[in-house]
Amino acid sequence: MYIKLKNDNPVNLRNLLTFLDENSIKYFKILDENYIKIALLYIPKIFDFNSFKKFEAFIEVFDISKQYKLVSREFKNQDTIIDIKGHKIGGDNFMYIAGPCSVENKDMLNKIAQKAKSNGAVALRGGAYKPRTSPYDFQGLGEEGLKYLREVADENNLLVVTEAMDTENLDLVCKYTDIIQIGARNMQNFSLLKKLGDINKPILLKRGLSATINEFLMSAEYIIAHGNRNVILCERGIRTFETMTRNTLDINAIALIKEESHLPIIIDASHGTGKRTLVEPITLAGVIAGANGAMVEVHENPECALSDGPQSLNFEMFDNLSKKLEKTLLFRKELKNL
Repeated sequence: MYIKLKNDNPVNLRNLLTFLDENSIKYFKILDENYIKIALLYIPKIFDFNSFKKFEAFIEVFDISKQYKLVSREFKNQDTIIDIKGHKIGGDNFMYIAGPCSVENKDMLNKIAQKAKSNGAVALRGGAYKPRTSPYDFQGLGEEGLKYLREVADENNLLVVTEAMDTENLDLVCKYTDIIQIGARNMQNFSLLKKLGDINKPILLKRGLSATINEFLMSAEYIIAHGNRNVILCERGIRTFETMTRNTLDINAIALIKEESHLPIIIDASHGTGKRTLVEPITLAGVIAGANGAMVEVHENPECALSDGPQSLNFEMFDNLSKKLEKTLLFRKELKNL
């Protein structure tokens, strides 16, 4: 539940927050549609909610019907906009993320970063730790890969997006990255999600392989309820009976989540399809559906990539997608104004 307050007198607000602290009520506050809203996270079992009525700032206490409360538009109707070193995502702000599936060497990474930058990307993605189905597949370069990502991103004025696989490597990943990616296999790693609540960095949360939209949003709820409100959702496809693609990218989820949640959501058609020829049309479809960003895998020579080569774009395909993406965003803006 949350308390709705008048946004007119800082003294009145401070008095109410002091009251919450004195009663050991954990909370956080947001500004939404010119009102202050106080999310009540942990409330003592014996508490009289009528106590709020004595405060001049108080308007009303609201219960939230959704299971996912803090990520819902019932709690916050305005889109959440996250600012990452001057680059914004959410609302009308679009974030383009590109890079290899895994970091292989610094020279290769630098060539891809330069190509990403020239095509309008603001963030460089790449895995230093790779959760692979087979224990014999390339598992990533570890901290060496993280160093390459940071150095190359700084040289090209890009943000870093990379995956944290568990609580053990979380602090190390935080040292080098700007956005912490949580992969599909870890979407319901609740120990990790709780820990992410204490991190002062944006979280890019990918949808699980077989997760429902409700489960997806509940995972985001874990992170926000434990203190970190900067969560970016990522639709990366789910496992269905279809065998001609790696996954089935759920375009429905993008439009529905935009209705249900104030959080930004991006599309990852590389994992969503597993076929480089499908990445362009499905990315553009996701943008029309309302995605706040796109993440694509790019490699100078996909046939030689150490991981996920079949879904990685070569430079020519990446150039073509980027040109069409720019036009699609303009078209989406026109559609919105109709």
